[in-house]
Formats: sequence, structure tokens, C-alpha cells
Amino acid sequence: MDGEDDAPKSLMEEMYANGIEGVDDAPSSSTSTTIRKNRPIISGEQLDIEAYAALYSGRTKIVRLIFLADHCDNSGMQLEALRMAYDELKKGENTQLFREVVQKIDGRLGPNYSMDATWCAMVDRKADQRKDKLESELNAYRTNLIKESIRMGYNDFGDFYYAHGALGDAFKSYVRTRDYCTTSKHIIQMCLSAILVSIEMGQFAHVTSYVSKAEQTPEALDPPTIAKLRCAAGLAHLEAKKYKLAARKFLEVGPELGNSYSEVIAPQDVATYGGLCALASFDRTELKNKVIDNINFRNFLELVPEVRELINDFYSSHYASCLEYLGNLKSNLMLDIHIHDHVETLYDQIRSKALIQYTHPFVSVDMRMMADAFKTSVAGLEKELESLITDNQIQNLPKH
Repeated sequence: MDGEDDAPKSLMEEMYANGIEGVDDAPSSSTSTTIRKNRPIISGEQLDIEAYAALYSGRTKIVRLIFLADHCDNSGMQLEALRMAYDELKKGENTQLFREVVQKIDGRLGPNYSMDATWCAMVDRKADQRKDKLESELNAYRTNLIKESIRMGYNDFGDFYYAHGALGDAFKSYVRTRDYCTTSKHIIQMCLSAILVSIEMGQFAHVTSYVSKAEQTPEALDPPTIAKLRCAAGLAHLEAKKYKLAARKFLEVGPELGNSYSEVIAPQDVATYGGLCALASFDRTELKNKVIDNINFRNFLELVPEVRELINDFYSSHYASCLEYLGNLKSNLMLDIHIHDHVETLYDQIRSKALIQYTHPFVSVDMRMMADAFKTSVAGLEKELESLITDNQIQNLPKH
């Protein structure tokens, strides 16, 4: 690559190996250049399904396992995910989802993971009895006009329907509590319940609406609730492909989140979703100020070292290393229920930004060296650069 006329040879070698070192205000590393160039890239290991599932609780744990089984091309991983989903469902009351999982297993896990008609009949019978009891109690509360009891009655109905997989009915029941809420705490509980079910249903317009309602309550929200609402808002923006807004929300999540929202999201997801959305949508200054220098978010990134390293590599202009991390992460990201639909778009945007940033300090570029750094052919690189030049994102560079 031809840099500006006085580019030293050592800089040229480093650019060839790993992108451009020392562009603009790239942070200096405590590690020497030599060690950094030769450090091992964390390989894209097969997902540890047990460790992954342990991050979550409730319905999302089961649904994520089923999603993983449906989208994984490794039969061993598929069966492991379905086995865990089966075991988890037997602890609950959702017989409809249980039947679906049994059908997916299709006898491949032996007699211990076959259809348990007796268990289904027992659970359904108890559900009918429970529903009758809830209806009787709610009718009595309505007759006596006891506001708090009516609120709790609808809330119990919401919990009942949610446990049995009737998400639409659960949502309606939770929302009906609104007319009987007498404190901000009640409103927040209603909003969090409505958000939970809306995320499960994929109704992200409802998520945005109830996040807003919760944030408008007159009393100050406690930090764990604020963290949950920011996670929910981030997921809604992600689903809407508003990656910059999604990044901002995930980056604002405080450490108070901990594992308190495992029925929706894990802290590792906050790091991954927030980090990738930021890389795809932030400019260089924002990346430094809002991601790399963000102490709270750094704690989340420590949970996913690959994402932390690829962000640092991108900012330090070590593009070959950054792209290798992205390549290693991709197969597991495609098994994630929330981000799988966005991986290709995010990766394309990150790559385009890397190409733009790579060419920025130079009067001309050596296409062969640049193609090597971005792991593509010269012809492929020319097409990518042509597209970026057409979009006015790169000035038309003379090739060397």
C-alpha cells in the first residue's frame, strides 16, 4: 500500500499484516506491536449449549433452545438443545409447547424423551381447575369492587395464561390491570409484564409503548428497572433495524442489571448486541467516547472477550484481526433469537466502515495489499470500493 510519501517501512508492514496502525487517535496498546500481531485469535468454538441455556430462565430459555435446534446444522447440538427444552418444559405447564418439542425430537432421544400423554392430561386438568378458581375469585372481587384485589386477579390470570403459552390472553390480562393500579409500582409491574409478553410475541411496537409508559411514571424508577427498560428498548430498536438507537440503549444499561432480567436477556447479550450495533453505526469519536471509554459497558464487554477485542481492533485499525473475530463469532450469532436476522446487515456495515477508515489517510492504495487485509480478491475489493465511492462514502482513490 502506498501511504503518504514519508510512510515508514515498519508502518507499511503493520498495515499489510493487520490494517492500519496508529491512524488518528488510535489508543496505544500496552502490548508490543509484535506480540499483538502474533496473538492468537479466539477460535469460533462450537456453542456450549448448557452454558448458554444457563444464562436464561423461564419461557425465553425454552424458546431459545428450540430456535437453536431449528437453526443449527449439527445434529448433536440439535438433540442436546431439544433434550434440554424437553426437561425444562416438564418443570412447567405449557403442554402445547411440550407437544411441539416431542414432535421435533421424533423418537431420536429414546423412550425417556417420548410423548408423555399422562403428564399432559394431568397438567391440562389442573389448568382447567385453576382457571375456574381464578374466574370465581375475580368475579367475587368485581362484585365487591375491591380495586387492589381486581388488579391482582387480572395479574394472576396474566401469569396463568403466560405459563400455559397463551400469550395473547396473557397480554390482555396484564394490560387490564392498568385501570386498577393505584401506585407507580403497580404501573411499572404492569408495564414490565406487558413488555415481557410482547417480546415473546415479537410485538415490538407494544414494547416501545410500554417502555415509554413505565418511564413516564411520576416516581423515580430504581436502577434495576431502568436497566431492564433500556434492554427492552434496545431490543425494540434492534428489531426495527435502528442500530444506532439500539446501540445507545444497550450502552446505557447499568451494572444493576446483573442477572435480574434472565427471562429476557443476559448481560452477555447486552455486550454483543450493543457492541455490534455501535460498530455498525457510530463514527470514530462516538466509538471512543461511548463504547471504549464507557466504564459501565466495559464491564459487560469483559463477559464477551471476542467482542471486546474486535471493537478494540477496529478502533486501532487492525482490520484483519477484527474481521477474523467477526468471522469466528458469526456461526453462533446466527443461532441467537434476536440478532440472527441482523448479522448480515451489521457485518456489511462494519466492513464498509472498515474499508472507508482504511483508505482515509492515504493518497493512494495498493489494491493487492488491501485485498489481503480484507480477505478478498482484488476484483471483489474493487466492487466494494466502487459501491462506497458511488455512495460518496469514499473519495475516488488512485490505485497503485
